[in-house]
Amino acid sequence: MVKDDCIFCKISKGDIPSATIYETADFRVILDVAPANKGHVLILTKEHFDNIFQMDAETAGKLFSLATVVARAIKEETGCDGLNVLQNNGEVAGQTVHHFHLHLIPRFKDDEVVIKWEPKETVAEEQQALAKAIKKYI
Repeated sequence: MVKDDCIFCKISKGDIPSATIYETADFRVILDVAPANKGHVLILTKEHFDNIFQMDAETAGKLFSLATVVARAIKEETGCDGLNVLQNNGEVAGQTVHHFHLHLIPRFKDDEVVIKWEPKETVAEEQQALAKAIKKYI
């Protein structure tokens, strides 16, 4: 399914020009127009999924297989020291375009890109209970 009013659907179909790095029947890999760093790419699904909660496991598997290949290519070309794999789901998580997309952000020593959270304290028994509760849905 493709949504006519979705900018990433339009980009993934080729209706809106992009700096496309790679394309398959399922995905289009483009340079981000507002990059965190040089070489920052987005992997767009050609089928419209609002977020990861809607995506099937087969598509997700293909996506991450492709992400490993693209990540190595980015490292080879940019010489980056590391790479963030980032994907936001829902506005509260920072999602601004409601079409699944995976960010690959090359990182360089002292690059000033910040992806951070404050670690929370945990209690082992609570962790075990939560693990058991989540597990029942898998």
